[in-house]
Amino acid sequence: MKDALAIHRWLLAHQVHHEIVRLPRPITRVEELPATISAAPERCVMVTVFEVTARLGREVVGVVSSVAAPPRPGAVGALLGAHDVRPAPAFLVNSATDYAAGLVCPLLLPRRLPLLVDDRLAGDAEPIFMASGERHTAVGMRALDLLSLLSGKTVDLRIPRPRGSREAIALRH
Repeated sequence: MKDALAIHRWLLAHQVHHEIVRLPRPITRVEELPATISAAPERCVMVTVFEVTARLGREVVGVVSSVAAPPRPGAVGALLGAHDVRPAPAFLVNSATDYAAGLVCPLLLPRRLPLLVDDRLAGDAEPIFMASGERHTAVGMRALDLLSLLSGKTVDLRIPRPRGSREAIALRH
């Protein structure tokens, strides 16, 4: 499993200013992060992993969003033209991301994991915080730095699109 040290080393190698934050108490899910560090939920980033069933079969998809606006399965399904979208079980999250379920960091995710990034994260100079894969630490950095490091497709998760739309088709290619 990946941890704060692996993330720290990777960010140093990419010369990205960041902070490893020692939490005052352990967390088991990233949704606990805002209350733990007294940050607005809009400033805390989470990765939700979905199991998606479409015409071509079943796949796992990660969605990066703020804790304040978690992705709705219907919105994800509409973007991908999927028949069924449900939260992935913990064992699938662990194997697909190499992080502990509930504490997935958006950094260092495997390239084979399709990633959607909520466009509401488009950032500013304010720091954001995310899980590090560990219960006792989090990672802080600028939103613009995070977005520049993510290889996912930026999407609008506010309004579901009809299945088979041009945007949904473009995401698959």
